[in-house]
Amino acid sequence: MSTAGHAHHAAGDPRRATWAGAGAIAIWSSLASLTAVSGPIPPFQLTAMSFAIATLVGVAYTIATRVPLSRMVAMPPAVWALGLYGLLGYHAAYFYALKTAPPLEASIINYLWPLLIVAFSCLLPANRGGGRLGGRLAIGALLAAAGTAIAITSGTASSGSNSATLFSGSALGYLAALASAIIWASYSVASRLFAHVPTASLAGLCAATSLGAAFLHLATETTHWPLTAHEALIVLACGLGPVGLAFYLWDHGMKHGEIRLLGVLAYATPLLSLMLLAAFGIGRLTPLLALAGVLVTAGAVVAAPGRRDGGPR
Repeated sequence: MSTAGHAHHAAGDPRRATWAGAGAIAIWSSLASLTAVSGPIPPFQLTAMSFAIATLVGVAYTIATRVPLSRMVAMPPAVWALGLYGLLGYHAAYFYALKTAPPLEASIINYLWPLLIVAFSCLLPANRGGGRLGGRLAIGALLAAAGTAIAITSGTASSGSNSATLFSGSALGYLAALASAIIWASYSVASRLFAHVPTASLAGLCAATSLGAAFLHLATETTHWPLTAHEALIVLACGLGPVGLAFYLWDHGMKHGEIRLLGVLAYATPLLSLMLLAAFGIGRLTPLLALAGVLVTAGAVVAAPGRRDGGPR
């Protein structure tokens, strides 16, 4: 009885849950570097294999937390629908955008999702972390958004991108990028409505997403096989990190943490990603990237809830 009560208290601790969500953001920043060195593995094939590994991560998590394995699949239809909409729908829309619109522009549009999380959270009931959008939160979100736009554009410019080709992609590509932002933001915020569903359930959703991505791969891509040892390690790293543990941490953060603060903190993902690429010699640090870092950090500080805002004490 005391163990269950302690587990429930830990799950409901908004500060710890917010740190879990922030951990997901940090781990996601490694995805660009891993993808850059992944070789010729097609995106949906990489997604299918990574989510298969992420499923095993979920099984291990479920066993470690002594949650019955049946909870991985015993979910209401609404949870299944939301999970596939978020995990599979997001990747399908984003990969389509990358194929049909310039990656720079697709990334800028896709990274509307943190701002949309902040906006969509207003639709949640007050007891679920929603309510009126305060001035500090709005200013913080806009500062972070500006920093993200600078980070992405400066990072691409340092790689020799030609700004004269701005908005040269397909209209469907831009719509897909916008759809990816809307899908991920709405999925993340709607997860709050299912806070009673344990994070272990994500293992079943990862398995279904892996199957869906495999279908999309077979329908649209040429399979790259066999994998070299280097490529196999990249797939393993993706499945354990940005496609594995990160999704479990994010699910916990969205269900129990400070959802609006996580929306602002999420703007650090592309910034950290570009810094990591530079550390691996794939990109380079610039004064504009430093400015972006200041803006994203300032946005998070301004948006952070204090005692008067009902934030974690």
